[in-house]
Amino acid sequence: MRNLAHTMVLVLLAIGLTGAAAVAYSIPAEQRDPQKIFWGEPSSFEKPGEVDYQEVIKSTPEYRQITDKKIGKGTGKYWILLSKASDRAVQAISGFGEDAEFDLIAARGYLESLTPAIPAENITKLIIKSMDSEEKKGKDKSE
Repeated sequence: MRNLAHTMVLVLLAIGLTGAAAVAYSIPAEQRDPQKIFWGEPSSFEKPGEVDYQEVIKSTPEYRQITDKKIGKGTGKYWILLSKASDRAVQAISGFGEDAEFDLIAARGYLESLTPAIPAENITKLIIKSMDSEEKKGKDKSE
């Protein structure tokens, strides 16, 4: 009888320890906004991150070209560069998602606006850093 009680305590302890390791989240279907989810599956995730999309765009070489050369908003060149900056930002976010431990990446503020709110780490700087290192790798290859 004593061995059975001891075994049950160990089983309950093991269940408690594994259950406490990760919290599974899900965004209710009626609150899902595909425009605000950049990476991952909103129906089941454990480690969400959030990103300031505009900040990532502003960190691209294309956006820097717009500002450095003072390219006007109404010009074709502006819209082409902004489109390329946006494409690069989305690629950087999804590339980071493939390589990092975050299993959902959403627009900054989106997850906390949900009911119930879902806590997420701001990973904007990490994504920009990975994008910058990819850009440097590309320059090294072309030199």
